[in-house]
Amino acid sequence: MFKENIVVRTAKVEDALRTLQIQREVVAEGIYLTTSAEEFDKTVDQQRDWINKVLHNDYETMLVAETSKGIVGWIVFLAPNRIRLSHTGSIGMMIEKKYRNSGIGKLLIKGILDWAEINPLIEKVSLGVFSTNERAIALYEKMGFTEEGRKVKEFKMENGSYIDDVLMCKFV
Repeated sequence: MFKENIVVRTAKVEDALRTLQIQREVVAEGIYLTTSAEEFDKTVDQQRDWINKVLHNDYETMLVAETSKGIVGWIVFLAPNRIRLSHTGSIGMMIEKKYRNSGIGKLLIKGILDWAEINPLIEKVSLGVFSTNERAIALYEKMGFTEEGRKVKEFKMENGSYIDDVLMCKFV
């Protein structure tokens, strides 16, 4: 666990720059996301607009983890725009590298699950994770997610290897 006090709160539009910086860092690592650094060109204005859209949708939310040094991670719950899927949504999480394995991911997931449990519209929280991301899978399992399927060889890496997309969910 991280020794510093960590606050998990709802994101604000003003968090756009910092959340985008974290996203750029995670994308640049090239090992956890489908987007490559070469194709990631989101601007601060686009991030600001995206956060605003998420926060104004009853089916979606975004939380940030903040220490005395500022925002160090974030999680978003996004809902599909279809009536038959309106009880579901998926999460995506980004944590600054030096703050991983410190309990921040657990706090962010707990925050999203708490939000989903009191949201009368949400029944199922889903996610997809690279099969090679064993630490993330272990965390999701610890938080009550179970594997519900797998897209075999879903991602083709630059070196020609393939990675499965592990589909996980939790009913709330």
